[in-house]
Amino acid sequence: MRAAALLKHSSRVFALTSSESRVSELRQHGITAIKGNLDEAVSLQRLAGVATHLIHMAPPPLQGHTDPRTRALVQALMLRSSPQSVVYGSTSGVYGDCSGAWIDETQPLNPQTERAQRRVDAEAWLNAWGSRGFPRIHVLRIPGIYALDREGGTPRERLQRGTPVLQALDDVYTNHIHADDLACAAVLAVWRGKSLRPLHVSDDSDMLMSDYMDMAADLWQLPRPPRISRAQAQTALPAMTLSFMNESRRMHNQRLKTELRMKLRYPTVREGLQGKPVF
Repeated sequence: MRAAALLKHSSRVFALTSSESRVSELRQHGITAIKGNLDEAVSLQRLAGVATHLIHMAPPPLQGHTDPRTRALVQALMLRSSPQSVVYGSTSGVYGDCSGAWIDETQPLNPQTERAQRRVDAEAWLNAWGSRGFPRIHVLRIPGIYALDREGGTPRERLQRGTPVLQALDDVYTNHIHADDLACAAVLAVWRGKSLRPLHVSDDSDMLMSDYMDMAADLWQLPRPPRISRAQAQTALPAMTLSFMNESRRMHNQRLKTELRMKLRYPTVREGLQGKPVF
């Protein structure tokens, strides 16, 4: 919705939705709803030839090594004249564990979870489409998205539950982007992105996960989370949480700033969790 809000003053915006209840909500924002479902390929045919520019942020299914949703979308859009540009929201997880190293967009892909493998599959389908010269393909590699008004968009509930974090010896680096900055980056990529050249959409934060949680606890005057060893975490934490603790990397964001000429409203998670944009 944030990306659509940035676009709607200069363009007609369409949004694909499978939910009837979302249609009226989209209309209230000046957006034309198109009924369809990424899991029902036939329903996507009505998208062909509609959009000149596309922002695709829908996640893959929850299982498997491939992303049939992105495949179905590409095949539907190819039925008529292709969009001029396609922006795809991928994940930083495509790199796998980098042992805390700083990485840029030339880092080899090494997905270590099925979740990341599905994103690599989607990127491959889109890049194959764009390699023909049209449309322009802009892949955004996105870390943890957060925002105060986003459901589950802050660590507050986790802190309130007292969920432990890793001790310093076992800790991992984590990367973040505020939802508003992500929306801005997606729109800028439509116009300024270089085709087949991925971009890190990450802020300037440089923090270990436990330090991030401590900072959030201090901001909200909540108890800091307990620290445990990685061995203890294997039985104390759910598999999904553990999967994020198995990978450590720090993402350079120079392309975001130089190629998209983007200025972050929330340069670090401190401004974002305080709700204090710098402009």
